[in-house]
Amino acid sequence: MITDSLKPYGAYKDSGVPWLGEVPEHWRVADLGRYIRVQSGDMITIEDERDAGIPIYGGNGIRGYTFKANTNGPVILLGRVGAKCGCVHLVNGRLWASEHALRVLPRVAVNLEFFACLLDHADLNRYAIRTAQPLINSTIVRSHRVALPSDSEQVAIVRFLRHVDRRIRRYIRAKKKLIALLNEQKQAIIHHVVTRGLDPNVRLKPSGVEWLADVPENWEVRPAKYFYREVDERSRTGEEELLSVSHITGVTPRSQKSITMFMASSYIGHKLCRPGELVINTMWAWMGALGVAKEMGIVSPSYGVYRPVRNSQLLGDYVDLLLRTRPYVSEYTCRSTGIRSSRLRLYPEQFLRIKLVCPSAEEQRAILDCVAAETTATERAMGSTQREIDLLREYRTRLIADVVTGKVDVREAAVRLPEETEEPEPLDEADALAEGDGDTEDADLEAATEEAEA
Repeated sequence: MITDSLKPYGAYKDSGVPWLGEVPEHWRVADLGRYIRVQSGDMITIEDERDAGIPIYGGNGIRGYTFKANTNGPVILLGRVGAKCGCVHLVNGRLWASEHALRVLPRVAVNLEFFACLLDHADLNRYAIRTAQPLINSTIVRSHRVALPSDSEQVAIVRFLRHVDRRIRRYIRAKKKLIALLNEQKQAIIHHVVTRGLDPNVRLKPSGVEWLADVPENWEVRPAKYFYREVDERSRTGEEELLSVSHITGVTPRSQKSITMFMASSYIGHKLCRPGELVINTMWAWMGALGVAKEMGIVSPSYGVYRPVRNSQLLGDYVDLLLRTRPYVSEYTCRSTGIRSSRLRLYPEQFLRIKLVCPSAEEQRAILDCVAAETTATERAMGSTQREIDLLREYRTRLIADVVTGKVDVREAAVRLPEETEEPEPLDEADALAEGDGDTEDADLEAATEEAEA
């Protein structure tokens, strides 16, 4: 690989900046404000939003669309407030930068792509003002000290990083496709057994639900309200285990996950969740962001928490599988309300009307044993592939950091690179989200914050 032959520069000097350490001797150290100016974005009303058109950028990328623009790219956008303040987007074309974004514009002729890489590595989030939500302002950005190579060297660095990034993205895309195929295989197994059972010769009956089709004749089919009731208990101390609700991992302790969401100053008033209770991430139900809790904890006040009714025959682990099958997830989308997909909400009254299938408790246990046996190898392969993706991302992050801070010299390597054409990578909202850690928690609270403050 081309990165194997990289070497450090011939001579270094102390930058005087702790996070930079030593930098190449010929690089200049200065405040960012010498080269760029920073402007806040502008508020936009819901009435000005559209399903398509000019993108609206919030604190974490595109948050919607409109018919007007307040910025012409290229421009660097920084998340200003919330979970990922300091996150970096280099954007071309016309756009609307919302009040949750800072616009970084050149004061002199600069290579914006290099500056975007530099700002990304700088991780301005660590310098954020810690209030209820962390935030950064123009002063924090302008006063940040960096080390810069010459203009021609910036061009070489950008060329090199583009080349490496393209290859890493190809590897990641290939591995994500493999995970998607493995997951399809797993979901096909789950869908069949949780909606048809294990006996291929069982007599069927109409479920009465078009999207559910026929089910075994001895199974119950009833609205969710016969099995669950909504509960709204609140934490008085905020000291319980904080739980995350994901479309991939269900309900899990946030301490076990790599989530960049800010930590609130207090969790008093968050919803309590008890073992066996179903939790639905209201804004991301359309992606299957739900699960049955296995331990006591607290979740966002905007989530739905549902307790099994007395004498309910549904087992929590069976429900966890059933409610994330494709037909059910599609039904959440149909029953959710909102002006666009990223703002759809599945409210309790709609969820409780959805019909659930309920085999006997004995058959549910047999189904769970079958799913575990049939999907173990698939789960292992998916986990291994995901770890490879994580390692590729870590490698890319470390390499960018080493290159933009001058720890390795890429000038000669950049000259030897072949000419390449940039590959378009259209992503839908689900794909874009999956580029992170696969958790909907951050995006949910970010969107809710933006709506509340708009």
